[in-house]
Amino acid sequence: MFLKCVAKDVIERCGKAIRSVSQRTYGPDVPIPNIKIDGHLEANFPYILSHLEYIIGELLRNSVQAVVEKHQQRENKDDGKPPPDIEVTICESAQHVIIRVSDQGGGIPRDVMPYLWSFRKGPASARLLENFGKVPKLAATMQELLADQANQDDAISQEASHAKYSNSLASLSSRPPDLRLGMGLPLSRVYAEYWAGTLALHSLEGYGVDVFLQISKLGNKNEQLTTRATMDAV
Repeated sequence: MFLKCVAKDVIERCGKAIRSVSQRTYGPDVPIPNIKIDGHLEANFPYILSHLEYIIGELLRNSVQAVVEKHQQRENKDDGKPPPDIEVTICESAQHVIIRVSDQGGGIPRDVMPYLWSFRKGPASARLLENFGKVPKLAATMQELLADQANQDDAISQEASHAKYSNSLASLSSRPPDLRLGMGLPLSRVYAEYWAGTLALHSLEGYGVDVFLQISKLGNKNEQLTTRATMDAV
């Protein structure tokens, strides 16, 4: 179901959940980066809420994890300096909303970049596959979803007490940040492109990453032209 999504609200909700899960994962003494939001804070658009929450959640999870781990690797860990903020900028136009997630988490290793958009491929593919056994099963049918709803809500509240997910992506969205699956970015791009959007990433090795999520305002003329061009190209 399409819902009116306010970008700032979704980012805040997902960010709060990710920071909470991260704090429990890394421990109470590990500083978690703040998530700073600026830009067009009133931007809104119709979208599938569960898809948007999954994309935003994965982008923020990657950034939080990268910043925390880089911060822990500093030579002087006792200087009291907090980790750098994760900056999220919202830009709205007549046809699109663009969300940029920018971090200073050290960037993506060069040997990982060729496999960035591939499902579970790359140097750590065997370990990523093993991690799937640690993720609760996804509901495959509506009957399973309804039957497991009560148990699912309890499990989600333990992993992300500030976020409520009532969909089959819940077990992925609420997993601990150290449980890597190798599918967050590829699946996020699939969801973004399915609704006439894009997902692009720019990494500066040794410094950080900028990720750009472009969301098409569904129902406008640009979306129709994009869809028609895609159909003609097939």
